[in-house]
Amino acid sequence: MENMSEKFTPYIPAEQEMAEFTFRAVMLGAILGLVFSAVTVYLGLKAGLTVAVNIPIAIIGIALFSGFRKKVTVLELTTVQTTGAAGGSIASGIIFTLPALIFLGFTLDLTKAFVVALAGGLLGICFLIPLRKYLIEREHGVLPYPEGIACAEVIKSKDKGGVHARSVFWGAGFGIIYKGLMAIGRFWKEIPIWNPSFYRGSTLAGEVSPELLGVGYLIGPRVAGIMVAGGFISWMLLIPLIRFFGAAIPVEISSGGAVITKTVGEITNYSVLWNKYVRYIGAGAVVAGGVINLFKALPTIIHSFRESFAEMRTPEAAASSTSRISRDLPISFVAGGIGLAFVVIFLLLTLIIHPGHIFGNFLASILIIVFGFFFATVSARLVGEIGVSSNPTSGMTIATLMITSLIFLAVGWAGGIYTAVVLMVGAVVCICASNAGNVSQALKTGYLIGCTPRKQEYGYTIGAFAAIFLVGATLIVLNNAFTVEETITDPSFTIPEQAVSEKVIEHKGGQYQVYGMPGTGEKFLVDQDNPRHIIRREAGIGSSKLPAPQARLMATVIDGVLNRRLPWVLVLMGICLTIGMELCGVSTLPFAVGVYLPLWITTPIFTGGIIRWGVEKFSRTGNASDKSGTGMLFGSGLIAGGALGGLLYAILVAFGVDSFLAVGPRILGSLTEKSWFSMIFFAIMCIMLIRTAVRKTES
Repeated sequence: MENMSEKFTPYIPAEQEMAEFTFRAVMLGAILGLVFSAVTVYLGLKAGLTVAVNIPIAIIGIALFSGFRKKVTVLELTTVQTTGAAGGSIASGIIFTLPALIFLGFTLDLTKAFVVALAGGLLGICFLIPLRKYLIEREHGVLPYPEGIACAEVIKSKDKGGVHARSVFWGAGFGIIYKGLMAIGRFWKEIPIWNPSFYRGSTLAGEVSPELLGVGYLIGPRVAGIMVAGGFISWMLLIPLIRFFGAAIPVEISSGGAVITKTVGEITNYSVLWNKYVRYIGAGAVVAGGVINLFKALPTIIHSFRESFAEMRTPEAAASSTSRISRDLPISFVAGGIGLAFVVIFLLLTLIIHPGHIFGNFLASILIIVFGFFFATVSARLVGEIGVSSNPTSGMTIATLMITSLIFLAVGWAGGIYTAVVLMVGAVVCICASNAGNVSQALKTGYLIGCTPRKQEYGYTIGAFAAIFLVGATLIVLNNAFTVEETITDPSFTIPEQAVSEKVIEHKGGQYQVYGMPGTGEKFLVDQDNPRHIIRREAGIGSSKLPAPQARLMATVIDGVLNRRLPWVLVLMGICLTIGMELCGVSTLPFAVGVYLPLWITTPIFTGGIIRWGVEKFSRTGNASDKSGTGMLFGSGLIAGGALGGLLYAILVAFGVDSFLAVGPRILGSLTEKSWFSMIFFAIMCIMLIRTAVRKTES
């Protein structure tokens, strides 16, 4: 595809100066970032989900400044969303990994959370600074950055007004009402599913969400088609194959809090088979796709680093010759940030996690830097291709955990404390990759608007440091708030054999020996003065209130590798599948993401891409693209509205009032569970998108 960076002119020209990095913009962004990061922590622990926050923060910024009748520039609004977005990305990385300490039998405390967040946040920002010119400028026109474009359109609508503003806010209004009726009111199913009886094991499904439809419209049919192809292979080929050839294989599954055994042939919920088998295939596919993509981009990445070091040698000449919209923080900032991240994580491992094992801790710290750079690059490019909502950060983290565990096994480090060391590596890399994806999206928004990258990078750093303190504290507070203790009164009770003796603690004025149950977060406290006095403690994280599904998966992966129980054959299948697609000339990274993600995520994205293709092909004016039409604006609004609706739903869940507002089933009864009924509303939204896009194209 043609490189468009040389032809690009931002909304605010590089020659124009206006208020940008102001105190009020940074302060508002930091405050909104703290609010959104707390919401993200709760929602991630509750349901394993996160909400993209850039667009909601931009819209709230516009509303607040307008409400207080303060004149604000589009560059200040971009600073608001950049600063605020940092908290959400750090929160996402932490909640998907760090709670796994509980499931591995270790203590989760504020020190670990703070250091991991600090190291991951610094690496995510610092790795992206020298890559910005490559990903954002040189690849402009190649990487669409759908949510970055949507956020830029929302911000520009503040100035443009007229048709531009109406299209964006009409889409946002439609999206939030649609999302509210679906997710909060539950008037129709969010994910219609069809399992054809004539093809056992197959699944066709789609999440009928406005934000995913909007993302598909923005990225276009090519990438959307490759993504859904990966999902189609997983759900319409791999799972049916597993069911056909492995029908008699026994599988342990959770049901109503108990673990039961069924054969593969007896399982009717095929998501179980996806979790047990295909998820590992998808993780292998993502690793292979990332490696292939990194090797392709390596020459340009090296060139970007060379330019950054050249600017470091002659900073005055570089600053005077570089356009305002191309000025980054110096490479010395990058080196200092990476060095600080290395030092703090090494000290955490050496002083707290695994004292006395200098070489192992040093190796783990080196692995964090290496994997952090690799997956930061992969994550930032993936966000450019498919958006933040579909970025498989958990897949990258699983890959990190598997590779690190293998390295540890190769040198004879298995089980025990090494599971915690491996988790620290994965947690920092997860935060780094999540942060890098969000940084790249924010920088893309700034590039389209005409911001100074250096000032955006300062803002993101400030927002990240503000969130670091709150995210860890929120995690600990939630865990403590939902922790349950009960005294065991049965005189015949004995500590289970699989329980592991941990340490002696002071509790309620006495000394208690702690025994942990690996994989559950459950502990038994035995009074040393009265061994018959036993307290059972269930951690808040891992309970029915805060199940933390992603963190539990991370713990399973670490335990599986270090105890030699991980299905490596499935991982290798995913790697081979990606290599085969690369040999066919297919863009492997979007394909690998499609294999890893549930099909219902990629199907609405594909639908949006098909609508974009149809609008561009069959409009009467014969437009080659709709890059500036109201279809793109309305699609951006759908992303904004869906994100705001998701945020509202998260807040209602946090306050426990979501079930009270779910009036749909009370009014419509069983109709709300019909897939065809849900598809009617999705079709209405698609028609709205088509009509809006065609009206502009044909006017």
